[in-house]
Amino acid sequence: MRSLPVLLAAAALAYAQSAQPPAPVIPPDVDAHLDVEYSNVGQRVAMDIFRPKAPGPNPTVVAIHGGGFRAGSRASYIPLCIKLAQKGYAAATVQYRLAPRHQFPAAVEDVKAAVRFLRANAARYGVDPNRIGTIGGSAGGHLALMLGLTGPMRIFEGSGPNLDQSSAVQAVVNYYGPTDFTQSYGKSVDAAEVLPMFLGGGLLHERRFHIQASPLYYVTPQAAPTLTIHGTEDKYVAYEHALWLTSKLLSAEVPAELETLSGAGHGFKGADAEKAEARAIAWFDRWLKPAAQTRVLVSDHGPRGEVVAMLWPSGQELWTRPNKRGHDVQPLPNGNVLYTVGPDAKVIEFDPKTGKEVWTCCEKLQHPLAAQRLANGNTLIGDPKAGRVFEVNPAGAQVWEYANADLGNMRTRNSHRTATNTTLVAVEADAKLIELDRNGKIVWQWQAPEGNKRRMYMGRRLANGNTMMSLSDPGEVVEVDPAGKVVRSIGGAAGDIRFGWASGFDLLPNGNLLIADYTGRRLVEVDPKGRVVNQLRTGPRTIATVAVVN
Repeated sequence: MRSLPVLLAAAALAYAQSAQPPAPVIPPDVDAHLDVEYSNVGQRVAMDIFRPKAPGPNPTVVAIHGGGFRAGSRASYIPLCIKLAQKGYAAATVQYRLAPRHQFPAAVEDVKAAVRFLRANAARYGVDPNRIGTIGGSAGGHLALMLGLTGPMRIFEGSGPNLDQSSAVQAVVNYYGPTDFTQSYGKSVDAAEVLPMFLGGGLLHERRFHIQASPLYYVTPQAAPTLTIHGTEDKYVAYEHALWLTSKLLSAEVPAELETLSGAGHGFKGADAEKAEARAIAWFDRWLKPAAQTRVLVSDHGPRGEVVAMLWPSGQELWTRPNKRGHDVQPLPNGNVLYTVGPDAKVIEFDPKTGKEVWTCCEKLQHPLAAQRLANGNTLIGDPKAGRVFEVNPAGAQVWEYANADLGNMRTRNSHRTATNTTLVAVEADAKLIELDRNGKIVWQWQAPEGNKRRMYMGRRLANGNTMMSLSDPGEVVEVDPAGKVVRSIGGAAGDIRFGWASGFDLLPNGNLLIADYTGRRLVEVDPKGRVVNQLRTGPRTIATVAVVN
């Protein structure tokens, strides 16, 4: 004969799977897509999606109900999802397979499939695939944490649909979710009943599974920003679970906060519920509705060989264009992009709106690395294989040239015209910057003290008359005055910031400097005092030049 707890659990399961809650009242400014199947592995599972009437894409929140992994209904989060839709979010409340019939990791696999489904169908449901967060309470909090902590990993993806999509989320709100199941027994009124159903046995027999199912053991620096809200008098999930998690996230330098509700129990009510909801929405506003970003272009000289338009500081890629590992890129006032394709001996102007090349230059090029569209409509080109820097008009006719064997054999990199109509040429092989007048006379130069032990990529004349240059070995950006004195250094052997090889750089609208760390494979934003404000690891991309789109 089955025990009463087992009978109650079976009854709860049957109700959760069969009961149909009344249809929600949908406000006129919200679109609803109800009972949308997102997976059918072992059991059909569905979600209800709510979104603004206005077209997307919208930041998105996945809401995950609680119920001890064995009960509960996605309908419990419909009011919050509607409220989020009225605040400009797409929001989906999801069902998942329940214990004891479906044990861990079935529920985790389901919520991951839900995120993948939303990304795969982003256009249909107004979802921004780059800005997805999740919220859950109790068991739902645990599942939300598993999304936030294991997103970059391929673990727990299961065999559901849309496996070509990522299940990672960009923000987590955890209401009193358990974080270490090995510490649950003795501190919870129902852990001894619930966890064996979910994990296939108690701690004595399934300790390894208890660890494997615990969010605390998946904390890495790649975890999503996480807000935990927990009451001090929780009898189901002890308050310590929140402390352990937040402390470990902060130790990994993951943005994490703990909102402690003094005297609150499991399941917030009244003022506690209102405070928790306000904090949750504010957290999503912070991480899923970032301030306006800056559009930048980068020239990927790595194996992918592409020009990339992206948003800074998120790194969201907007479009790419093959450049066969070219070096230079420049945004033009008309919205077009100028870039070099060294292996094809071409400089190309490209229209991102139409996807077409609108200008190509020039005959007799050998291997152009630098290109700059000038205010007069002409184009300055640096060809280090030919050992020359020259200017052509829109018809491709040459109007100025400086040629010198000392620049040949690929010894130079970036070239740039100044506001006073002189030309700066970075002689990479000698770690030297030369400034040429229209007659080809060197009127100023600066060489790194270490000489040819270093390499120089770029030089730019600043509005204050100083000159900024980028160097390697060690990676450094230096600013020197007209007398050649270094007045500012970012990186270098003595700096707190260490670059592999500082290559391209540009000024952001806020006055900060955006630097490409070529071999470090990252973009770094520093303020005028040389402090890191933002940085982005670029993975396989090796960035030669970065240019801000004004």
